[in-house]
Amino acid sequence: MADSTGKELTYGRALVGSLLLSRLIRRHCAEESVVGVMLPASVAGALANIALLIAGKIPVNLNFTAGREALASAVRQCGIRKILTSRAFLAKAKIDPIEGTLFLEDMIRETNSLRKAVTVLLAFLLPPRLLQSFYCNPKREPDALAAIIFSSGTTTTPKGVMLSHHNILSNIEGLTQLFRLSRRDRMMAALPFFHALGFTCNLWFPLLSGIGVAYHSNPKDAGAIGAMVLKYQATILISAPSFYALYTQGCSRREFASLRYAIAGGEKLREPIAKGFREKFGRALLEGYGCTEMGPVVSVNVPGGGQCSGRGIGCKPGTVGRPLPGVVVEVVDPGSWKPVPCGKEGLLLVNGPSRMLGYVGVPQKSQKVIRDGWYVTGDIASVDEDGFIRITDRASRFSKIGGEMVPHIKVEETIRAILDEGDCVVTGVVDKHKGERLVAFYTADEISVAHLWERLCEASLPKLWIPRREDLYPIDALPTLATGKPDLTRLKSLALERQSHTQHEHIHRQADSARCAA
Repeated sequence: MADSTGKELTYGRALVGSLLLSRLIRRHCAEESVVGVMLPASVAGALANIALLIAGKIPVNLNFTAGREALASAVRQCGIRKILTSRAFLAKAKIDPIEGTLFLEDMIRETNSLRKAVTVLLAFLLPPRLLQSFYCNPKREPDALAAIIFSSGTTTTPKGVMLSHHNILSNIEGLTQLFRLSRRDRMMAALPFFHALGFTCNLWFPLLSGIGVAYHSNPKDAGAIGAMVLKYQATILISAPSFYALYTQGCSRREFASLRYAIAGGEKLREPIAKGFREKFGRALLEGYGCTEMGPVVSVNVPGGGQCSGRGIGCKPGTVGRPLPGVVVEVVDPGSWKPVPCGKEGLLLVNGPSRMLGYVGVPQKSQKVIRDGWYVTGDIASVDEDGFIRITDRASRFSKIGGEMVPHIKVEETIRAILDEGDCVVTGVVDKHKGERLVAFYTADEISVAHLWERLCEASLPKLWIPRREDLYPIDALPTLATGKPDLTRLKSLALERQSHTQHEHIHRQADSARCAA
C-alpha cells in the first residue's frame, strides 16, 4: 500500500505496523469498545482501522468535512470518548482537536526497538491462527459489530449504520466473484473511509483480495490522481460520477491507460459524463448502485459480455447492473406492497448477507426501513427480464403539488438538457396554495433565468412540473458532500432562505404601495 505523501509499505510491513499500533490502542483505549478515527484515505488511515479491529475495538470513521455539529452528533450517538488522528492532518485540514483526541505521532514514540523486533518475529514466524489468538482478544463472531458508518445525509440527519464482519466480508466476496483479480492488479483509492464505498471497497477490498492499493486524500484532485494511477499502474478505480467528470477534464489518456475497471457509484451516472470519459479514455464507466445499509454494494455492471459474471450479458448502459451474488431485489407497489410486473417501476427492496444490523441507538428507525427482512431503499426502480436494475427516482425526491406527485429528477434532466454543459438540482418548499412548489438551482452563467424559464415552458414537461421563474436560481457551484453527492440538505436550506427573502421583499413592496395609496 502507498499514498500520495510518499509512504509505501509491503503488506508484511503493514501487518507489523498494525500489530504494534493495536497494542498501543489497547493501552490507551482499554475501557473503550468504540473508537473514532479522523484520518483521510491514506496509509495511516488504513493502518489505524486495521489496528482497531485487531485490538477488538469498533472503528467509527468520522466525517471531518461535515462541520462541528455533525461531528458532535456522530460522537454523541456512538458514545465515542477516544479519537485517533494526526497532528499533521488536523493542521492541514484546519480542524481543532476535540476532547479525547489521541495523536498517532505521540503513540508511535512509545514503541521501542525491542518491541518492534519481537513483533516482526511474531508476524513472520507464527502461523496466522496462532498470530490471531495472540493479538486478537477477544475472538469475534461473524455477526459481531465491525464498524459504524454514518449515512451520507443528503436529505436527512446522518444515521449510524452498524455493519458486522459478515456484512462486510460477504459484500467483498460478491465483488471478487464478479471481478477476477490477480496479484498484478492495483487499486487507486481516493474515497474517504467515512463513506461506505470508501470503507468497504477502498480499504478492505484490496487488503482481503491481496492486491496493491494507492491512496490519495482528495477525490477531487484530478492532477494528483492521474499521476498516482500512472505511477502505480493502477488497474481499478472506484469513484463518484461527479469526480469522473473532473478526471475527464484533468487527466490524460496516458495516465489512465492502465485502468481495467472504472466503476462509478454513489449518484446517478449521467450520459454526458459517461460519454466524455468513454471518448477520452477509450473505456466505459461501469455504473453500480449501493446503500450504506447494504454494506454498501447492491449491484454493478461488469465489462463485456459477462466474462467476469458467468451469467451471460454483463453490462447494460443506463442501468446499475445486476445484484451481486447472494443479494436479492424485489420491486413492489408503494401502496399495496405487492410485487409489480417485470419492467414496471416501483419501490426497490433489497436483501442479502450484507444487510446491516441496524441503526445505532435508534431501533425504531431500523424497524421502519426493514420490512419482513427486506431493506426498503426508498428508491424507485424497475428490473428487466435480464435482471438489470434501472433506478428512475428517489421516493423522497418527489414534491406533492396540487395533489400530484412531481419527480425532481425528471425536472432536473430537462433543465440539464437545456443547459447543455451546466448542472442542476431541484428541491421542494412549502406553498400555501398548492402544498409544495419546486425550486431549481443551476450552474450556467451564459443562460439567464428568463431564457431558461422560456425554454422550460416550451419543453414537454407538464405545466405543473415547471418551477416558477422566480424559483430558478443561478449559482456558482452546487454544494456537494465529500462523497461527491449533491448536498440536498444545504440546497433545501438555501431554497428556504431565498423563499424567506422573497417573502420579505413582497411584504415591503405591499407596505410601500399602501403608503403611496394613503
